[in-house]
Amino acid sequence: MAAVYQALHRRVSSLACRLHSTYVRKMRYLNQLKEDDSLCRQAQTSGTFYLFHNLSPFLQKVGKKYLVPQLSAAEMRQILEKLQEAEQWMEKSVLIGCSDEHRPRFALDLGALDKSVIESELQGSFTDLRKALFVVDGKDSPLLASAQSLLRWHDSHQYCSKTGQPTEKNPAGSKRVCHASGVTYYPQVSPVVITLVSDGSRCLLARQPSFPPGMFTALSGFCDMGENVEEAVRREVAEEVGLEVESLRYSASQHWPFPSSSLMIACHALVGAQRAEISMDTLELEEARWFGLEEIVEGLKREPSSSKQDDGSFLPWFPPKQAIAHQLIREWLQQQTA
Repeated sequence: MAAVYQALHRRVSSLACRLHSTYVRKMRYLNQLKEDDSLCRQAQTSGTFYLFHNLSPFLQKVGKKYLVPQLSAAEMRQILEKLQEAEQWMEKSVLIGCSDEHRPRFALDLGALDKSVIESELQGSFTDLRKALFVVDGKDSPLLASAQSLLRWHDSHQYCSKTGQPTEKNPAGSKRVCHASGVTYYPQVSPVVITLVSDGSRCLLARQPSFPPGMFTALSGFCDMGENVEEAVRREVAEEVGLEVESLRYSASQHWPFPSSSLMIACHALVGAQRAEISMDTLELEEARWFGLEEIVEGLKREPSSSKQDDGSFLPWFPPKQAIAHQLIREWLQQQTA
């Protein structure tokens, strides 16, 4: 009878496994890799690797397109052997995902090695992430952003904040452990609200002195300890442009690796048209102003390279489509023209 129950259990388990979606199977597999060190080490031998050098991803330009090559474990070994480096470099890699076929993807920073030699060997270049995110295919951008954030976190958390002793990462890179204190550290993200303010017929965009000339975007700021999203939006709008939010609604979220690993929480905020006079915080912003419908339409068409005028000034342009601020502006435009 026990054998019958066991056989029935196996059939039910097999059926349940087949019924699970590809996404569920993939997420469970990734979780196994994070929890099972030996399984993760085995996965490194069949996985693919995204390369970084001092947190800049490796890209290859083919025609007008920028591709993000994924190197096999065998290709990685060949490169490291040519550079006379031991295989311990593989242990510094971090897990960033896997394909639908369960082929793991890792990221590895080779910042201690000669950049020019690697670029020459692989026929490509290490590119600043800010540029890379806007020139690679949309499916690669989140992986590059996640990879850099995780690599940066490991680089800055090599010692325990309690004991000062070195911490050790697990093979997947999902945590670091201080064996002296027993404390386990996990990567964290910082919540940031990004808000498109509107008075009904106009939207408010601003720029900081560090922005590229002519670029305007939505207001943003880190959430304070103890704040919820609504409180953070109202405070940031009040602080930066002196306006009081009457109502707000959530739009979407996006991981953003700058200045560190941030979770951008995008919202639309409405202020009263009778109380829409801007009082700008000059310590935070260089300029903040209202944009009408036509200005938004023209700004979305404009490229950074074409915004400079003959007199040296710049016409307004907005963040590219990969940025969540672009999505907020598009949503506002669609609402106005509906």
